Amino acid sequence: MPRNFRNAYGVTFGLLAVIVSLVLASGARAAQKKQDPHKRDSTSQANPQAQFGDLMWPEAPMTPRIKVVDVLASEADLGRKMTARESFMKFLTGAKPQLPHIYQPRDVAVSDDGMRVYASDFGESAIFIFDLEKRKVRTMPSEHPFGLALDAQENLYVVEQESKRIVVFDPQGNKLRTITNEQLIRPTDITIDRERQLLYVADPAKSVSADHSVKVFTLEGKFVRRIGNGKGDCKGCLFFPTYVATDKQGNVYVTSTLNSRVDVFNIAGDYLKTIGERGTGFGMFDKPKGIALDSFGNIYVADSGWSNVQIFNQKGEVLLFFGGRGDFPGLLKNPTGIAIDRDNKIYVADYLNYRVTVYQLINTKVGDGDMTLPPLREAIEKTATKETPANSHRASASAPQ
Repeated sequence: MPRNFRNAYGVTFGLLAVIVSLVLASGARAAQKKQDPHKRDSTSQANPQAQFGDLMWPEAPMTPRIKVVDVLASEADLGRKMTARESFMKFLTGAKPQLPHIYQPRDVAVSDDGMRVYASDFGESAIFIFDLEKRKVRTMPSEHPFGLALDAQENLYVVEQESKRIVVFDPQGNKLRTITNEQLIRPTDITIDRERQLLYVADPAKSVSADHSVKVFTLEGKFVRRIGNGKGDCKGCLFFPTYVATDKQGNVYVTSTLNSRVDVFNIAGDYLKTIGERGTGFGMFDKPKGIALDSFGNIYVADSGWSNVQIFNQKGEVLLFFGGRGDFPGLLKNPTGIAIDRDNKIYVADYLNYRVTVYQLINTKVGDGDMTLPPLREAIEKTATKETPANSHRASASAPQ
């Protein structure tokens, strides 16, 4: 081999070795940094304060109750650092690593400690698991997943709609069992009453079917009963029930989407009351979908039509709305599922924004469910006249037109 070629060859590899060493050292230093899992790098584009500012509902001078705090769509939203290998490949190719990204979130669930957020992605046929503590996202294959629920052991129950089944996974993602039953026609959402060890499955069936109901099973999959007084708009009747929730007393809340209302049943399945109705006023719905309760017993309903979330007390009185149609962080586009953790942090599957939007209930205590409509209307008027990056279309979009 010619001497000059050997020298060039040696210099090239020597230079490459230096570059690799620097990249690996940089990656090692980054890995050694200890960070609070709830905080983001202030220089990162994922910094919530930089993105969201002080977006709250209602606005001053009213006492704010809801604040947008985060969005989750990929590992980039967790302040993820590139690995040493990824840094080296970026140096060589100039391309950033491709991260899995939510496409069609249908439902969301959160662990008891608030450290893991689960989102079903119908389009990607996957479950996204955001580990906020480890700042990692892992995906788990699932056949067009829809509704999600977690039991006390953090086993994950997944509705696979097209297969008419519920698949149960352990916290590591191993399949434990599959629940199938001839009662299931087109299951959508799912919730678990942990105290009574019951599984509730919303089943809107098909337009030609008379069986629009909620099916109740044991956690092992034994059919117990059906909730709903038939298909239609009578008291207790359901019309395309898509999402379901339960409270501490075992009452069952069902979004009857094409009836534009929420129907409430007791633990035995007897009809109790209706919340909301079809219309363009506050407390009215277009296409209600996801439903959840906070620690005070207030009821949150995501409306895919109005692209907002409305909050009701146990009397069925509307207290507040938040969201509104748009892509600015904190606004929504056709929201679907919703979950609330023990700290009253609210997670909304933001379907056409391809993300989970996260809010926090603030400045609220027991008894605040008696808030009245006049302050709400006053807050809306103030919101409509104030110019912020989001307010240009927030007030008009948040309220039904």
